[in-house]
Amino acid sequence: MPTKHEQILRYIEQLEVGEKISVRTIARELGVSEGTAYRAIKEAENQGLVNTVERVGTVRVDRQRRSNIERLTFAEVVNIVDGQVLGGRAGLHKTLNKFVIGAMKLEAMMRYVEPGNLLIVGNRDNVHRISLQRGAAVLITGGFDTTEEVKALADELELPVISCSYDTFTVAAMINRAIYDRLIKKEILLVEDVMARDQEPVFLKVDDPVARFHEKVQETGHSRYPVVGNSGKVQGMVTAKDVVGHELTERIERVMTRNPITVTPKTSLAFAAHEMVWEGIELIPVVNDQRRLLGVISRQDVIKSLQYMQKQPQVGERINDIIFQGFEEVREKNGNFIFRGKVTPQMSDSLGTLSVGVLTGLMTEAAIRFLRRHRKGDLVTENLTIYSLKPVQMDSEVELIPRILEMGRKSAKLELEVFHEGNLVSKALLAAQMIER
Repeated sequence: MPTKHEQILRYIEQLEVGEKISVRTIARELGVSEGTAYRAIKEAENQGLVNTVERVGTVRVDRQRRSNIERLTFAEVVNIVDGQVLGGRAGLHKTLNKFVIGAMKLEAMMRYVEPGNLLIVGNRDNVHRISLQRGAAVLITGGFDTTEEVKALADELELPVISCSYDTFTVAAMINRAIYDRLIKKEILLVEDVMARDQEPVFLKVDDPVARFHEKVQETGHSRYPVVGNSGKVQGMVTAKDVVGHELTERIERVMTRNPITVTPKTSLAFAAHEMVWEGIELIPVVNDQRRLLGVISRQDVIKSLQYMQKQPQVGERINDIIFQGFEEVREKNGNFIFRGKVTPQMSDSLGTLSVGVLTGLMTEAAIRFLRRHRKGDLVTENLTIYSLKPVQMDSEVELIPRILEMGRKSAKLELEVFHEGNLVSKALLAAQMIER
């Protein structure tokens, strides 16, 4: 029988997209406490079923697929710009295709306004009306209001009209930043991208006999299962090795491994892979905040997904990508790799010297790129010890030289040296776990 928490989530899933929900309404409709309703709504928000908009409330939305993650809903735009919805609340769940800045004459502007767009414009009432008639939502900058006619039209067409206090340039920059952040996240695979949601996970209960384990093996062909208690929470893991030599009538609880490593749907796949490699395990249960079983991921699932992701075009730049932009890779005659670049003002600290944080990023990025020359895969830094450090002025040219000290199937140790005008200015030892792809 599903718990109250699960009943609320199913209830929310059945609601119409765009419908408003509240803690009080859920508690009254399903006869649960407001605390239980609140926790379930937060879980629904984590799963992408609802979205909370300031001064509007919590709205049922379409679960966004990661393939469209670079797109935003109008509800999310309201949150990004700290806006106020003047009309068309029923359309907040809709996705905007692109935004248009209305900084030109009406005739020229309307050539760019299409259905699904978001027009960013000031207090131009006729533009607001015509934009809605063309199927585009409106974001009014400068904190201006609009006419009652426009608000009524927005409600009728279910196209949001939003007002915010920022100027047009700032609003465009904020939305661009949000889209850009999503592009970066798109490249980072999460456990939920691998876990099969369309099938119930196979598990055993703590009260099951060992004989039930053997039955499951015959049914599924697998030899590892999560073990759950009567409340549905994960209590342990049991494998073929655990049941060897035990009577068929013995309870699973007595042979299982207790307190297993678990992950949540929002855990990065790279972290899960690292845990599997480091702990030598083949299967990890996926749980929610209450440690209830949602599914499982295997080492094979993780490796296949990372291999697939490696073939995809790279999108978005991280901090390490940005600081490494000006560095070139040079291979010397002796086979050594050198990464050569200049210390820009953005890389300096308040004293005008190379920031220690930036230096750490440079060393880590150099190590990753260097190791990829030897083996396809990623690395997770476990220890970075800088045991020599001298100040380097901005606009100075530096060279990073990585060398392998030890290289195993699952780990690596590197020495990294940084030179300026032939003088050693920093030296570090990096130890890392390798994640094969």
